Amino acid sequence: MVSAPTNLPSALAAALAERGHEVVVHTRRVDPDAPERQRLPSGVVVQQIVAGPVRPIVEQELAPWLGEFGRALAAAWRDDRPDVVHAFSWASGLAASAARQQLRESTLIRNGAAAAPLPVVLTFTAFGAEQHRRQGPVDPGLANRIRLEVALARSVAAVIAGSDDEVEELARMGVPRERVTLVPPGVDVSRFTPYGPSAERTDAPRLVAVGDLTPSSGFDTVIAALRGLPGVELVIAGTTSGDASEELERLRAGAEQLELADRVTFAHSAVRDPAARSALLRSADAVVCVPWHGPVGAGPVLEAMACGIPVVATAVGAVSDVVVDGVTGVQAPPRRPDQLATVIRGLLGDPVRCLGFGAAGADRARSRYEWARIAVDAERAYRALVPAALPAVDDELIHSNE
Repeated sequence: MVSAPTNLPSALAAALAERGHEVVVHTRRVDPDAPERQRLPSGVVVQQIVAGPVRPIVEQELAPWLGEFGRALAAAWRDDRPDVVHAFSWASGLAASAARQQLRESTLIRNGAAAAPLPVVLTFTAFGAEQHRRQGPVDPGLANRIRLEVALARSVAAVIAGSDDEVEELARMGVPRERVTLVPPGVDVSRFTPYGPSAERTDAPRLVAVGDLTPSSGFDTVIAALRGLPGVELVIAGTTSGDASEELERLRAGAEQLELADRVTFAHSAVRDPAARSALLRSADAVVCVPWHGPVGAGPVLEAMACGIPVVATAVGAVSDVVVDGVTGVQAPPRRPDQLATVIRGLLGDPVRCLGFGAAGADRARSRYEWARIAVDAERAYRALVPAALPAVDDELIHSNE
């Protein structure tokens, strides 16, 4: 697998290793103290690749070092050729595709005959075209990224999408449907369960809002909805891979302006610890995830469902596939705080419905989204690309480049 260090597919890699695959995750080195090669307790090997400055770099600024990353990957795979490469994000896909081409050319030079191409599978963590639709005019950097994403999606052996929305986006990019496989996100159902400690709370009804700490995640909509929810407290548990201080300040200022600051708490630091995150989710009467634009990951919503908590969500991104309206939770329109307040008020006022949604959500998370099942889905996509002569699963090699 190939991925950015901020987006390692650790859970999927561990689930594949549990199934007997040898999984190597290649990621760009950002920490000078990190070991060059490390085998994790799960059996997954993490290989650090030096490409560019040894420090975190946002993906949009990685372009000058992707060639170096690709050459390093080719060198690693020349001695230990994987059967399948799964790249996460357009930048990792570009590096993996460059490495594949270099391997093919070096084989031709040495042997005079082409070996079977190394199959590269690509998963997009975000789409440039989607960003363009959200922000309007395209700057040159984004325009170039959009062109690269289209070329990559059409050239790799297969694309794994995480939601129906992504499948539709890939169709707009001209990717043939037969080369797209839907593999949804997963959840650790051994850690996120209805049973376990809950975070401390008052007697007031509690909402926990989840999502990325970005303007399109709808936290401001939830804050505004509190005006129609007297006595309800809100805990914002936003995730971030970088500096979100500007967004936090914007949300705090909004709560102050609406005179709701005494009912809004920020717990973004606690979400980094899975134990603290699961305890916070269990303390909620309902979990809210109301983004108005993608990309939207369903991980936090799945964790809430696995904990047996009813969910209020917008039908955006992967969340629309996960939350079954009227069964595991309630869908609400985006950017409409008045309607959101009405939906939440109706849910909190019906304890029996809350319990039913919570139980159905926990059952759906366990039966459909457990990581062991997601690994089977991913494995099926890999096997479709691998020659029949491959050895049995215990000896099979799947590399994960991050």
